[in-house]
Amino acid sequence: MAASLDILHPNDPKRVLIVASNPAVSAVTGWPIGFWWSELTHPYWEFTERGYVVDIASPDGGALTADSWSDPRDESGYSAHDLISLGFLSSTTHAALVESTKPLSDIRVEDYDAVLFVGGQAPMYTFADNKLVHDLLTGFYTAGKATGVICHATSVLLKATLPGGSLLVDGLTWTGFANSEERYADEFVGRRIQPFWIEDEARKLDNTNFIVAGRFKSHAVRDGNLITGQQQYSGVAAARLIIEALGA
Repeated sequence: MAASLDILHPNDPKRVLIVASNPAVSAVTGWPIGFWWSELTHPYWEFTERGYVVDIASPDGGALTADSWSDPRDESGYSAHDLISLGFLSSTTHAALVESTKPLSDIRVEDYDAVLFVGGQAPMYTFADNKLVHDLLTGFYTAGKATGVICHATSVLLKATLPGGSLLVDGLTWTGFANSEERYADEFVGRRIQPFWIEDEARKLDNTNFIVAGRFKSHAVRDGNLITGQQQYSGVAAARLIIEALGA
């Protein structure tokens, strides 16, 4: 947990839960996979700069592992530009936040004002069909609280349902990782990466409006209290929409 002074509400700061994936192994590539650093650290920065209290949780709790290419220290250099994540990793206090995350079974919706589910490669396996994740997502949404989902975490929206059985995204406009981005990633590494493409599956759903912007451009959408971000460059935009929804 981390907090800074909320000058407007110093004794009652907003509380935001960030949910990141536990480590997994891709059934397609065999690679170890996890969350994406910038999707956690950039929103974390936005929230804490406004004095919010932020907790980090995961489906099973415990230590998390990020996708290697999201680490600005990785020899690939893919995320070497990500100074916010580098700063987070360089702080022993902050780096420790992903070493001991809360399990979702210990989370109560009433303890938070908003939630943000962050992506990376692993949520395609750890979020998409996970009842704990679905229940927490719909719990926040039906409580009328700001409910954010970005990048591959939006795979959960393909199946998450409301108590009456309808899809949570029924009648809503939302975004997620685009086919153009999946295609670029596959071509970059020279092979198929994901077990399915979110945009393909979203287009099959009735009565929902899935939209995307340009490839790897910041893009976030708010429809009521559902806030979605397209990919790793959309974390700040999504976080700011959550802040807007909270009104502080």
